[in-house]
Amino acid sequence: MGAVVEKGKESSVLVSTQHVVQQALRKLGYKEEMYELLKEPVRMLTVRIPVRMDNGDIKVFTGYRAQHNDAVGPTKGGIRFHPEVTEDEVKALSMWMTLKCGIVNVPYGGGKGGIVCDPRQMSFPELERLSRGYVRAISQLVGPTKDIPAPDVFTNSQIMAWMMDEYSRIREFDSPGFITGKPLVLGGSHGREMATAMGVTICIEEAAKKKQMGLAGANVIIQGFGNAGGYLAKILKERGANIIGISDAYAALFDENGLDIDYLLEKRDSFGTVTNLFKQTITNKELLQRPCDILVPAAIANQITRENAHDIQAKIIVEAANGPTTMEATKILSERGVLIVPDVLASSGGVTVSYFEWVQNNLGYYWSEEEVAEKLRNKVVHAFNNVIQTAESHKIDTRLAAYMVGVRKTAEASRFRGWI
Repeated sequence: MGAVVEKGKESSVLVSTQHVVQQALRKLGYKEEMYELLKEPVRMLTVRIPVRMDNGDIKVFTGYRAQHNDAVGPTKGGIRFHPEVTEDEVKALSMWMTLKCGIVNVPYGGGKGGIVCDPRQMSFPELERLSRGYVRAISQLVGPTKDIPAPDVFTNSQIMAWMMDEYSRIREFDSPGFITGKPLVLGGSHGREMATAMGVTICIEEAAKKKQMGLAGANVIIQGFGNAGGYLAKILKERGANIIGISDAYAALFDENGLDIDYLLEKRDSFGTVTNLFKQTITNKELLQRPCDILVPAAIANQITRENAHDIQAKIIVEAANGPTTMEATKILSERGVLIVPDVLASSGGVTVSYFEWVQNNLGYYWSEEEVAEKLRNKVVHAFNNVIQTAESHKIDTRLAAYMVGVRKTAEASRFRGWI
């Protein structure tokens, strides 16, 4: 799952994404018309969803679905439920999905969806009616061979199950391949729930090797303790890392001797909040500046900027969130020798295992957890090495290198189709 873009920051994130895509295409030798095609989604749908609330009132929600580019194949991307979802945010996230799919070499273009709502203030029946209403509103544009949704911020396997059931009712046949991130009993895949965290973990391991550093005993700070951050903390601790800092939306915890991750996971609520149980806390800003070997921003966008980049003391930054490090900060940190594993590479585990789920649905043949884990590792390690080699051969930072690797497949598919 990706992170929510802060209110008021969506346009800047979209513009900065477009800027790097433009740079990547120029480096690859494409003409400006290719950028004109890829700088915006080919389709952007806005829908209005009336939902009867538990008190009998009708509330109308706004939803979005962006399909960035389908030259390679069907579009693919999550659906988020959040009060600050905007059209620009969904556009930017759909572009990132195209890049992720290109980086791990799966036959998709990027898509993204969102509904402006606060699921924390809604009952279970209200969430079900909203989920089904969204599927009815977008049903003409989505499907197993068109556009395949998945979970994202504040959505989960239950919401995917409701959406799959609604789509199957509309189409009048069982359609497990319409959506991924489903429960196992409805055609979900082993490893999907932890896929994003596993992908980040693989990138951390490869980055540590690159820096000739062992993961066992390494001091790690994770900003964010939701789905990705929580799973990541658990996995890294099991592999011998020392988790010295975590945070939620309200504050951060830091202990240079290591935190009790099992206790924190047990005590956090369903939205990843745990710091409210402690008196000795620090701010998210302070946490980012504490000394560590590996820093994992797994919360919201624009956390590492030119204002605080000089204060970052990590040797490796692995971006589990979407857009946590600005372009200016990337330049500052790269010049200092900090190895940055950019978001479009680090968080590609989710779409990779979503692809595996879709393949299994299409085949009607399901893989073991071990098979999924092995296939995921192969995909992510190959993608990591490809990005690092591109950065080194072109003498550029890893973010631009990842964008070059990610956009190349879609650009080539568009060219062969005769679109450009």
